[in-house]
Amino acid sequence: MNCRTIVTAALILACTASVLPAQPAKQAKPAQAAPAAPAAQPGFTSPVAKQPAFKSKEEQAAAVQMFQTMQSPDTDAAIKAGDSFLQKFPDSEFKPVALYFLTLSYQTKNDYEKTLTYGEATLKADPGNYQTMLLLAQLVAARTRENDLDKEEKLKTAEKFANQALEALKTAPRPNPNIADAQWEMAKRDLEAQAYSAYALIALAQKKTDVAIEQFQKSLATSPVPDASTMVRLANAQAQVGKYDEAIATLEKVSAMPDVPPAVKQIAQKELERTKQIKAKAAAK
Repeated sequence: MNCRTIVTAALILACTASVLPAQPAKQAKPAQAAPAAPAAQPGFTSPVAKQPAFKSKEEQAAAVQMFQTMQSPDTDAAIKAGDSFLQKFPDSEFKPVALYFLTLSYQTKNDYEKTLTYGEATLKADPGNYQTMLLLAQLVAARTRENDLDKEEKLKTAEKFANQALEALKTAPRPNPNIADAQWEMAKRDLEAQAYSAYALIALAQKKTDVAIEQFQKSLATSPVPDASTMVRLANAQAQVGKYDEAIATLEKVSAMPDVPPAVKQIAQKELERTKQIKAKAAAK
């Protein structure tokens, strides 16, 4: 499993485990001396976060429908299902999960304001939700413009979210018992890498391109699997300061990577051609 999807998958697993029908009760056996507690399964020994539970069968049935819909490609249907669940069960232990998936749905729709609104609602329901912190850190930093009157306030907010996420990850338990210790360590490294990417985006907005390059490189060095989008952003920053050969090398690596989303590979190819042209013009002067 790609480490960038581990934590989100863990949420789905947690929900799925909770909505599965209960197993029929077995006939009671004669009383015996209690056996010794079984040893922890190797590779699954670190602490696990408390799993949410349902308060009624009605809530469980509604959650089944919501999570099935949220895994479909129909973003509007997912939003409708999430809103419906929250209206019917505002005090559900699954409220933070529903809010988080609504945040992701609005991000998919490129609706900045609603992504921000639902992200903040997720953090209100679950103050330690590091995934949402990282999402908002990168979103706010990337959407901050040079002439925004509240530019500095936005960048401070983005930095605060990234700082809080890194702090939360230091003691974060596995989000689901089905995630092995090694998988969780990989996932945490990738989450930490996302925080460094947020710092890089903040630096770009502050016109501190050299700092941005350092943070993008730190992000790529931290993540178990290099993120193609981060590499494209790194190359763009390298080109901005005249490091054309480094930018070209970075973009060529993206072009050679397997399983890169077509949209990202297309952007990388265009950036590669543009950077080569800029380099040639600079050399001709």
